[in-house]
Amino acid sequence: MLIIEVKESENIDRALKRYKRKVQQTKILRELRDRKEFKKPSVQRRNQILKAVYKEKKSRDLGL
Repeated sequence: MLIIEVKESENIDRALKRYKRKVQQTKILRELRDRKEFKKPSVQRRNQILKAVYKEKKSRDLGL
């Protein structure tokens, strides 16, 4: 659970923005979406390999 301390003179919109940024940085939403449905380990591994191949191809095309 994330806790954001709101300062006395701080605007609630500013605190909400800090909260959203912290949630995004900790990747909580990504983990929740991944846990939503079960994926077999073999399928997860295949997806990781395909993602790595895609990234490699993309970086090679850009000349990085």
